[in-house]
Amino acid sequence: MSDSTPSPFTTDVLATSPAAGATGYTDQPSSTRAANPPMTQQLLMIEDDTRLATMVGEYLRQSGYGFTHAVDGGKGLEALQNCKPDLVILDLMLPDMDGLEVCRRIKGLGGDAGRTAVLMLTAKGDPMDRIVGLEIGADDYLPKPFEPRELLARIRAVLRRGGETASTGGSQQAMRFGSLEIDRDARTVSVSGKVCELTSYQFDLLVALAERAGRVLSRDQIMEAVRGRELEAFDRSIDVHMGRIRSAIELDAKDPKRILTVRGVGYVFAKQQD
Repeated sequence: MSDSTPSPFTTDVLATSPAAGATGYTDQPSSTRAANPPMTQQLLMIEDDTRLATMVGEYLRQSGYGFTHAVDGGKGLEALQNCKPDLVILDLMLPDMDGLEVCRRIKGLGGDAGRTAVLMLTAKGDPMDRIVGLEIGADDYLPKPFEPRELLARIRAVLRRGGETASTGGSQQAMRFGSLEIDRDARTVSVSGKVCELTSYQFDLLVALAERAGRVLSRDQIMEAVRGRELEAFDRSIDVHMGRIRSAIELDAKDPKRILTVRGVGYVFAKQQD
């Protein structure tokens, strides 16, 4: 958020990017847009550090993505409706509202907008923001300062998880465990017919567990089972996601019957469920 944040980007990149317009958010120039394939995935960065956002935008455009920048939370939510991004890069320290509140509002939207992937930019060494962000639906996080290649890798991983089902041929039979149903094609989870709200990553975690029902899995094994998460270094984030999944699918998240904790080892998904 701050201009004092060390940047991994060269200052040469800064001179080639457009300045913010009167709307408070910037889209890529028409010449760049025309050069990209028709199905270019769109990214929205909500960040008040315009220097950082400019450099990030140039790097991501060169990597083949469409890019829009919003300078605060309000303009970011407006841009979300206009550019319909595939992923939002969200700074938590914004001038008009807390980034966590922006994430809540995004996840509270109806339809496709509410399912937009969110990658949070957090202060280094501040796990509480990460935990809260993951609990309210963020798909991933990256501490500042960050390397551009890691940002790109995480963006690709999140987008890949969201698009894997669409790219696979044929349909997969829904998995049923008592009243719990997991539809891998529709990427939906329901209990007794009621849809459960999960992020893309939480859905993939649940599928990874369900496909290995009855088998105790360590955190490392769970992370390996969900492709594209190799860069995750904050091991406790798995516990945060499991808590969120339990809140969605368990009758009582404090006394889980579907996802059980095996102390000192990891988790096991129960084969027999009500």
